[in-house]
Amino acid sequence: MQRTREPMDTHLLRILQILLTEQSVSRAAIKLGLSQPALSNSLRRLRDITGDPILVRGKTGMVPTGRGLELLAHANEALSAIERITQPPGAFDPARTTREFHLGAPDYLDAMFLPNIAEILRREAPHAKFIVHPINADYDYAGGLEDGGLDVVIGNWLEPPPQMHMARLFDDEVVCMIGSQNPAAHRELTLKHYLELPHLAPFPHVTERQSFIDGHLASQGLKRNIQMTIPYFGQVAGMLLRTDLIFTTGRQFAQHYARYLPIAILPAPLPFPPMRFYLLWHRRCHGAPEVVWLRQCIAKVAAMLQASLDDSRQDPVARHSDKP
Repeated sequence: MQRTREPMDTHLLRILQILLTEQSVSRAAIKLGLSQPALSNSLRRLRDITGDPILVRGKTGMVPTGRGLELLAHANEALSAIERITQPPGAFDPARTTREFHLGAPDYLDAMFLPNIAEILRREAPHAKFIVHPINADYDYAGGLEDGGLDVVIGNWLEPPPQMHMARLFDDEVVCMIGSQNPAAHRELTLKHYLELPHLAPFPHVTERQSFIDGHLASQGLKRNIQMTIPYFGQVAGMLLRTDLIFTTGRQFAQHYARYLPIAILPAPLPFPPMRFYLLWHRRCHGAPEVVWLRQCIAKVAAMLQASLDDSRQDPVARHSDKP
């Protein structure tokens, strides 16, 4: 029956390394701060564990066996790995990193928010890669966060997933977009007229809920007249300029297109709750320095956007396009 050998612990591994490096029990004892009898006892244990003499007497002192030289290389590797494991992570240097960052977000944020994040990353981490994954009803963002396929996710859930870490990013006011050629752009938008108008709407981004707009309308016992549904927010402006459709969305999205195109922004005819955007991440990378840095970059952009949105709500000049 084979005898079970004593397991190797870190203390014995260190003794093995010093014995084979010094090739002397007395010198190794001094270096380790142990008595010579204690070290001799440890050598006996190591010989029993490895099944090899490790050190044998030569003409000028102790010399390692062939197996002993192999063990020294293994001990150096193992102790180096243990040191890396037990050391706290070093400071993250974005200027030197070549890491690949993965962010999940709806294309609603393509107009301003994501380009601003990209600008910071290109400036502060020029060697890093930045990959944006589109979040839609078919994408398992929670699984992506858990298995490492995603570092962070941005979205405007009414009830964010409770199992994730979460930070609030910004609140966006709900407004209506409409082509300036549309007669409805030049008169007051009443609730009755709003519900009767032909609406353009996006597919919901996640499967757990109705769209933000229609969920709120349903809670008030109301339903709008959706005549066309599209998968991408980038299609919205072109649709509005060529049709009689109206689109209900957040102010930051609407203002971006109204700056460059004949798009009118109308106040929503009933009070909607703000579109509240959150940043989600998994506990797997909660303390990872590089992901902490990415979250800080996103938070900076969100703070700037929130300040801009607050200013536009208070500045009557910035709100001129709200007037029909």
